[in-house]
Amino acid sequence: MAKILIGTCGWTDPELLRSGWYPPGHRDTEKRLRHYATRFPLVEADSPYYALPSPRTTALWADRTPPGFRFDVKAFSLLTGHPTRPAALPADLRGHPRDEALHTEVWTRYAEALAPLHRSGRLGTLLFQYPPSLAPGAKAETFIRTARERARDWPFAVEFRDPAWWQPGQAQRTTAFLADLDATAVGTDTYEGMQSVPVTTPRLAMLRFHGRSPHWGRGSKEDRFRHAYTERELTEWLPGIRALAEAADELHVLFNNCCADAAPTAAQTLQDLLRPSLPHQRGTTDSATT
Repeated sequence: MAKILIGTCGWTDPELLRSGWYPPGHRDTEKRLRHYATRFPLVEADSPYYALPSPRTTALWADRTPPGFRFDVKAFSLLTGHPTRPAALPADLRGHPRDEALHTEVWTRYAEALAPLHRSGRLGTLLFQYPPSLAPGAKAETFIRTARERARDWPFAVEFRDPAWWQPGQAQRTTAFLADLDATAVGTDTYEGMQSVPVTTPRLAMLRFHGRSPHWGRGSKEDRFRHAYTERELTEWLPGIRALAEAADELHVLFNNCCADAAPTAAQTLQDLLRPSLPHQRGTTDSATT
């Protein structure tokens, strides 16, 4: 049975800060992260998708969390083929052609920035979330394989936003492709449905809950991710979660329904649902790991 770590996609979302989830007096970044780590053993750092962090920033993340805590870190947008504003690049790279040399340099700086997490044992996985425009095919596979080769010494997870990767007739090829890359396939929960995917590397399985807003895929961020998971909706996932936990050493479950305190509320509910039926596992705190 896998060790199941549950958390949220981010800990500094403005709506979360306004929701009252953090206790009074937790206004600064250090206190918020330290408090978060008493509640959950896992968090997704999504800010590196928007801009490269500094090694000092990730060293502080490591210092402010206890042993056993894990950060899953989103890949920078350029590395996954998303539109990337020149201003998001380091200043000395903004006039550089969008070619392989730029991707290699950006990867080098991204890896250097995350090295403190890697060295401290707090890195869960890198998350390469590919856009809906990346459809299955030889060109897409080459793009992903090249990214994996750069990150050959790093844990690597892949989430596809084009559902065609997991449709009948393609799913078997996708499974074999990710297994060959030693990459974790990421399952999702959205308005489009529950998508549990095969375990493609025995080290780690992964699920991301994006909410079930009917505005998924369009509208503002708040429109796309506004959803409060009910206990019934989460209970529907329990058989699939247990099946993934039987096939991997570790299972990460992350909630991305980031409006007010909906994500930590859902994460806590899932922890409570799983706790009675799984062996006790010591983690960040007795209440943080199921």
